Amino acid sequence: MAAELSLQNPPDQAVARVPTRVARALQMQRERGEILTSWVQAGLLAIFVLLYTFAPSTSPVSLSMRPVPWALAFYAVFTAVRLHMAYRGGLSAAMGVSSVIVDMALLTVTIWSFHIEYGQPAAFYLKAPTFTYFFIFVALRALSFSPGYVLLAGGAAAAGWLALLGYALHDQQGMELVTRNYVEYMTSAKILIGGEIDKVISLLLVAALLAVVVARTRQLLERAVAEQAASTQLARFFSPEIAERLIKADELLRPGEGESREAAAMFIDLRGFTGLAATLSPKALIALLGEYQRIAVPIVQRHRGSITTYLGDGIMVTFGATRPSTTYAADALRCAEALLDALGRWNGPGVGIGTDIGTVTCGAIGEEGRLEYAVIGDPVNRAAKLQNHTKVEGVRALGTALALQRAREQGYAGEKSVLQGRQVAGLPAACDLVVIGA
Repeated sequence: MAAELSLQNPPDQAVARVPTRVARALQMQRERGEILTSWVQAGLLAIFVLLYTFAPSTSPVSLSMRPVPWALAFYAVFTAVRLHMAYRGGLSAAMGVSSVIVDMALLTVTIWSFHIEYGQPAAFYLKAPTFTYFFIFVALRALSFSPGYVLLAGGAAAAGWLALLGYALHDQQGMELVTRNYVEYMTSAKILIGGEIDKVISLLLVAALLAVVVARTRQLLERAVAEQAASTQLARFFSPEIAERLIKADELLRPGEGESREAAAMFIDLRGFTGLAATLSPKALIALLGEYQRIAVPIVQRHRGSITTYLGDGIMVTFGATRPSTTYAADALRCAEALLDALGRWNGPGVGIGTDIGTVTCGAIGEEGRLEYAVIGDPVNRAAKLQNHTKVEGVRALGTALALQRAREQGYAGEKSVLQGRQVAGLPAACDLVVIGA
């Protein structure tokens, strides 16, 4: 448990500051990192086996008595167990610590065996280029997104090399091989203590720098996962177009900022909903609304509509407002027809639909602490009033003659009856209406 706190406390603290769904996403990323780490270890094992198998040897010791084959066999079993635990998501901190130590122990034993394999003094292995594999094993720990593991790997690598240096110095004639001549050090089995200490310092510095990078990367990962979770949640409360607009905005949207464009507005409303609300239980009422919205929403989305807001039993939809469109009017009329067809077959209340086109303004309204993304303008107001007027005309859906004209310009070919000179409550002058659905 102490190891778990020391190595994984920073991630756990970060997880405590975020919602559970974000914590789960972060944990999933770490588990994937551990799986990748296990596969990289398996790849390194394969490399070691190939190098050992094909490297020439002058050792008089039999193969069964050499340390490297036994070390490689143990490492193969350990890697298989680690990989299995990683896939099951049960890789504990103790296993993580053990994995770091086993990595460095394997490499240390492999390097140590070189002087036996080639019948040379122990100082011989200090020149082995296999030393660079220590950096690979240190870097490998970065996949765990834990700076603690990186630092542990760096410390273990430094300890391993110091152990090799100590063994070489205490080997037969080891101290006699110590030199201060760099040329002798590079061209013979001589030992330059300062040169070996430089290697240790390099290991520790690389580990420290990599730990800083991992810590910063993990912070960015946590922030990215949290923002992704927030974006997903945002898309559940707004239409996809509005959510995308809010997420990808270069600057935070501020109240009073907006833009105007040509679009169509539509209001959909359930008939007799007030009476139903008085007779149905809350559970049955919400279930009814759920059925209604599950029918209507996919149809709106298929016709490139954007649901701007839910108004109880009403739905406000726009076409071409939050996402520019050259067929907004045609899309709106086709959508209205599809809605009438689907909801007409639904075993529920009837609907009323009003549609109009014109210039709308999209933007944030409210104050900084509580904003809403709204679509406002005369088409929105007229569409709402036309929806109410369907009751007066005894039809299910109405639009303006201008909306029909624009829709035909955009490729709509439907024929509609025209109601001329109708006075709609709330509108200043009489207007020509078209019946989208009787």
